[in-house]
Amino acid sequence: MNPQLADQMTLAASDNTVSIVAMVVVVAVGIAYAVLFVGALVSIGRSGLTGAMKLAWAAFAVVAPFLGSVIWFLIGRRDAQRRPGTAY
Repeated sequence: MNPQLADQMTLAASDNTVSIVAMVVVVAVGIAYAVLFVGALVSIGRSGLTGAMKLAWAAFAVVAPFLGSVIWFLIGRRDAQRRPGTAY
């Protein structure tokens, strides 16, 4: 076998491996993002907040899906558990 051809085949196999790994990482991140977003919407819906506050949080999560979901889990959920049924 030609040494140059063997090097090209090895390089092509390496490129395919990198592409597959990159694709798996992108899909995994996309799934995690979707789970975070849907989880935030479900959590907002089940919270003890008033309808107007639920709507405000849901709108924020829809307008800024990643940021809104993260802020809900870091701040909003804790506040909703501390003061159920109240708007502030």
